[in-house]
Amino acid sequence: MAVALDFIEPFEPGIFEFLAARAVAGVEEASGSSYARSVALAGGHGWFHVSWDGAGLWLEHQVEDPADAEELVSMVRHLFNLDHDPGAADQLLASNPLFAPRVAALPGIRLPGCVNPAEILIRAMVGQQITVAAARTALTQLLALATPSRLPHESMTQLFPTAAEIAAGGRSILRGPQRRIESIVAVAALMAEGTLTIGAEDSPESLAQKLLPIPGIGPWTVGYVAMRVLGSGDVFLPGDSAVRNGYGLLRGDTLAEARRIKAPELSHMAESLKPWRSYATLHLWRVSGEKPPAILSPL
Repeated sequence: MAVALDFIEPFEPGIFEFLAARAVAGVEEASGSSYARSVALAGGHGWFHVSWDGAGLWLEHQVEDPADAEELVSMVRHLFNLDHDPGAADQLLASNPLFAPRVAALPGIRLPGCVNPAEILIRAMVGQQITVAAARTALTQLLALATPSRLPHESMTQLFPTAAEIAAGGRSILRGPQRRIESIVAVAALMAEGTLTIGAEDSPESLAQKLLPIPGIGPWTVGYVAMRVLGSGDVFLPGDSAVRNGYGLLRGDTLAEARRIKAPELSHMAESLKPWRSYATLHLWRVSGEKPPAILSPL
């Protein structure tokens, strides 16, 4: 039976497209109005399905341990940014002439969260400097290491690989520059052994302190993880190609002109958008995704 999820209106359903573009077959199912996945919870396995009917959000789920139901609902709320009050962010962004038409067209845009912090860090590292489609392919290949779900539902038959599983077998499956592969496997090993932990108790500053000293992790990864894991509303990624291209296209540049925009110009532009720069980032990602050709974008 589906239950309604409460949220502060308005709700902009583009978050479903964001998740669908990054969905890993076997673990996730997604469309422009629904998202489902398998999950590992404190007491066992589970799955959930969230759908948007144009007015409300509906949740279906199953868990092995009934005590995990509250954890699952909290996970879903974080993933869909449902405790966010979009009014303040929309009001500030709408005061900028460049963003005003976007806010008017897409009120209530939501910041995608996550179901597992370690998973997001691995996904971010795999997705660095490659397209969303290429990253999704690489992550799908990693499912060879994954644990089968004890509650399979439709095509969701596996869990996303744990840090320990990736540390043990990722080197033989991952493709690309050897240095990047070694970095991903090393980070997975650190998380598996508990030397590296990230989660809701962190701040953007503590994430940076933990992650930046690790080879293969730079400011983009730290910022992206802060957005997805912490739900940080004031992250801006001036070195992100999709942010750059989205900004250029939004102001009327050609794609070739947009690609010549430098990070300092983007940083200066975003100063007036504090403390809601993450939501500006989402708008720019959306603009860049609306224009051909396919470009690099975060996973």
